[in-house]
Amino acid sequence: MSPDARLYSRRLPRGTRLAAPVLARAGVLALDWDTRQKSRFDAHTAQGERVLVVLPRGQVLRGGDVLVAEDGVLLRIEAAPQPVMRVQVREGGTPFDLLRAAYHLGNRHVPLALTPDALLFEPDPVLAEMLGGLGLSVAYCEAPFEPEGGAYGDHGHDHDGHSHTHGGHGHPHSH
Repeated sequence: MSPDARLYSRRLPRGTRLAAPVLARAGVLALDWDTRQKSRFDAHTAQGERVLVVLPRGQVLRGGDVLVAEDGVLLRIEAAPQPVMRVQVREGGTPFDLLRAAYHLGNRHVPLALTPDALLFEPDPVLAEMLGGLGLSVAYCEAPFEPEGGAYGDHGHDHDGHSHTHGGHGHPHSH
């Protein structure tokens, strides 16, 4: 480890079991979706502190998660604004049009963030053209991107010694 960086190797989903005053004192690290999917990366906080993150493979960081450093320092994760495409119903369209768009994007396994009146996904001109052809409004914008976790959940295997099943498939958790 570099002497000028702090190592964070534990994730608390949504700051589990931390009191609000403790969370309020935690530093903040804003990361785009691509980075939050990686188990190993380095980054800088808004205050310029260099951090190294080393998590078990398969853990995805979500806005509100808290990283714990080896020395106990806490760092709260935020979804940073990033380029996204915003899909909405055009004037004269119906909510069913947006439902159809969600179906087609989901069928292509495109990570989607859902809002009451729009779908957000990472920029892809081919998908934008397809959605425009379906009569939807597609616009580029900057926004925090927090895609849905999927039908089987999106937990990060941080079990603290307990066990559970995974929707019909099980596996051991040795720590």
